[in-house]
Amino acid sequence: MAGKTTTPKNKRQQVLIWTVIIGITVGACVIGAITGDSDTDVPGPAADERSGTVPILRAAADSQGICYGWQLVDTYDPVSVGSNLGDGTAVADAPGCSRWIEVYANVNYTSSSSESNDSASIRVKGSDDIEFRDLAAIESGLGRFGLDEDAFVDDPGWAVTRAATMLPLLATERGLAEPAATPTAEPATPAAPLPDAGSDFWRDRWIPLLTTAGLFLLAALFIAVGVRQRNRPTAPGRSAAPDAPSRSSRQRRGPVPAQRAGAGAAGRTREKA
Repeated sequence: MAGKTTTPKNKRQQVLIWTVIIGITVGACVIGAITGDSDTDVPGPAADERSGTVPILRAAADSQGICYGWQLVDTYDPVSVGSNLGDGTAVADAPGCSRWIEVYANVNYTSSSSESNDSASIRVKGSDDIEFRDLAAIESGLGRFGLDEDAFVDDPGWAVTRAATMLPLLATERGLAEPAATPTAEPATPAAPLPDAGSDFWRDRWIPLLTTAGLFLLAALFIAVGVRQRNRPTAPGRSAAPDAPSRSSRQRRGPVPAQRAGAGAAGRTREKA
């Protein structure tokens, strides 16, 4: 039986299959590069969070004689700074603030391709007349209000302004000042519950992942169709040798014409007679 031959149709199918596979591979790489978690900028507090924090710090500073502020940093780049003297004014550089306390948060976001996790470092700084142990106690006291590393990673802007409003209370606990007067404004609260801490890989990439899966399923379909076409049995008579006579041709040549048969019979009769 003659071997299988590759027809131009099969060649076109193979070229189409490989083109689809290469296209899907390149497309998946491009989608991953475009939709990857490349935005690692740390968001600052919203306008209402800043505007709601400043009056609270101002009232506490007027009552206790201590200036309070906040500072949010994205690794090395400043994101937001503010104090009882206003949004954008650092408490350490403010005139008339010889005694001050500030919450300093350094947040670092990493890309999804990095093996490192998002992190946050929270410190409480103060003027030289405030002892280090008091600042350390205020820093650890922030955790009682849920202002830990996870909170700063999830929502840095809200966490840093919220922590600033807790400074007057914690300073009072350490005996650094008298209880602050009742604030005239409520501290800013998040509009929605904080997102769950952890990786946001599936939440942010479900659309490109589903698209990539669909492309791979389409490629598998093309491959299955191509394999089926390639393994289809050859039609009867196409693989036979061209010089081999077919059965039907032999059957057509087999019978003897009727007139020749009759003529032979008559001849044999005359010879016998």
